[in-house]
Amino acid sequence: MTNSNTRSRTKKVRLTDLEALGNAAECLRTLAHPHRLRIVQMLLQRDFTVGELAEACDIQSHMASEHLRLMQRCGLLSSRKEGRRVFYQVAEDHLASIMQCIETRFGVQ
Repeated sequence: MTNSNTRSRTKKVRLTDLEALGNAAECLRTLAHPHRLRIVQMLLQRDFTVGELAEACDIQSHMASEHLRLMQRCGLLSSRKEGRRVFYQVAEDHLASIMQCIETRFGVQ
């Protein structure tokens, strides 16, 4: 007879290839900043401009722009122009799930 421990050890483990995990780690490192998490939290609710995001994070616009640029480079955000204003939005649908985990674990205030 085979017990359940033996069966669970012989079951094939599904793994993601290391290159994909490396890409994931890079994006997670990019998110690992309080201002970036706040920006994502806001953008999951609606689109915002750099100035609006900077004000909400209590940082200068050029710093908000840098945070946005890094997240765009990872494919997490995108932007669109309306006249002279640029609006940012979430481009990666899975960010909602990631933020839900963070909010559940660390609390929404």
